[in-house]
Amino acid sequence: MRGRLAPRALPSSRLMRVRESSVADISIPIAQARLSNEVVSRARALRGLIFRDRIFRIVTRAAAALVLALLGGVILSLAWGSAPTIRTFGLSFLITEVWNPVTDEYGAFAPICGTLITAFLAMIIAVPIGIGIAIFLTELCPQPLRRPIGIAIELLAGIPSIIYGIWGLFVFAPFLQAYVQPALINASQPIPILSTLFAGPPYGIGMLTAGIILAIMVLPFITSISRDVFETVPSVLKESAYGIGCTTWEVVRSVVLPYTRVGVIGGGMLGLGRALGETMATTFVIGNAHKISASILAPGTTISATIANEFTEAVGDLYTSALITLGLILFVITFFVLVAARLLLMRLDRKAG
Repeated sequence: MRGRLAPRALPSSRLMRVRESSVADISIPIAQARLSNEVVSRARALRGLIFRDRIFRIVTRAAAALVLALLGGVILSLAWGSAPTIRTFGLSFLITEVWNPVTDEYGAFAPICGTLITAFLAMIIAVPIGIGIAIFLTELCPQPLRRPIGIAIELLAGIPSIIYGIWGLFVFAPFLQAYVQPALINASQPIPILSTLFAGPPYGIGMLTAGIILAIMVLPFITSISRDVFETVPSVLKESAYGIGCTTWEVVRSVVLPYTRVGVIGGGMLGLGRALGETMATTFVIGNAHKISASILAPGTTISATIANEFTEAVGDLYTSALITLGLILFVITFFVLVAARLLLMRLDRKAG
């Protein structure tokens, strides 16, 4: 044993360096493997995100295209169904008052006038009241009462239109006939224009009754939208106005309404669209008479009421085509109302800079 050389022990520092180099030689491939796995997983996740985003774009574009296709299909079907009426009567269909299915004579002037008059009456009544309620709820109403009153107003929007029609026919129209319309007739007799506007016997039903029912129906839409947009006004603007001594009316007129005019007009247009196309409630209380009268107390008809009343009885291609043409006219009226509202909003935005 003495003649053999004993293995020489390495110094501790060198031994540590050897161990570290060995660990490093082993850990480098492991780190590279982990890095490659992480890169692969990130690439897979990125490809998944890109794929989902591509699917999302396709679905949204398909939804938009579907809406346009449905709109185009409605327009084409209405135009196709209106072709016999247009060929037979031409533009005279728009200015003719006669509606006689027995002799196949049709004119849309009375339904068009009834639709516009009732919608106009509804907006005259509903817009000021709706904006006034919204101002009260946001500026003057005590905090504990705001939520109950707001919920009560919104519940009006959930009542079916046929319920409004039944209530209007059996409750509201008799009340108007007994108390309101005779007072209007007597009070307007000395005034030239009003005597014609409120002329005739008090039927109870008529265009004024239909306009009031429509105003009640569109009131929740106008009030809710106006209240929501009034709540978006920054508090600092109103507090600054109150701080310099403005009254509540001055704050509403100079701060709240100018700041929210786009939303208020949008709510009014939504209510107008509902008033133009309402069917069942109007059918119950308007009287369904195909004639034009200067008095708003007289019975009349609207486009939607005419279609609802006579579509099941339409016998013959020309009769059916005349009713479809009324639907096309209502579509055109609604379209131009929306276009006019959009142009008005653009003009207001341009003035505001």
